[in-house]
Amino acid sequence: MMNDPEESDPAIVAMNLVNKAGSPAAEQGEPRAGTKGKADQHSTCRAQDRESVSHALDRIRQAARHRKREKFTALFHHINPEALRMAFYALKREAAPGVDGMTWRTYEADLDRKIADLHDRVHRGAYRPLPSRRRYIPKPDGRQRPLAVAMQAS
Repeated sequence: MMNDPEESDPAIVAMNLVNKAGSPAAEQGEPRAGTKGKADQHSTCRAQDRESVSHALDRIRQAARHRKREKFTALFHHINPEALRMAFYALKREAAPGVDGMTWRTYEADLDRKIADLHDRVHRGAYRPLPSRRRYIPKPDGRQRPLAVAMQAS
């Protein structure tokens, strides 16, 4: 329902439902006071979906920006299959194959198994990323831009 632009929308208030809703009702329902604060913002989710994973990582990014000297020691639980899946789908689909020769489409072909395997190796401590060779590229203003090139597995 649309109100006049100069009027506020009516508040939506939770109602205490009646116990016996017959005709006539045995008792009247009474309105409850509205909630205060951030009641509509959930701090936890029952299931970790894309939105909650993204929200959690945004909070970590903000904390890292504001507290630059802070050491984060409890981030391991954020590496879960859903976060790995989100990271995979954020990659460019038409990018060149990686140093292992695998394309985005090849990896996607058996994605669930590969994500489960990667998640397992990370949590067991068995995952070891390939080393990178670091080079610095001069910029026009005299500074240097770091560039990391993953080395081929031997």
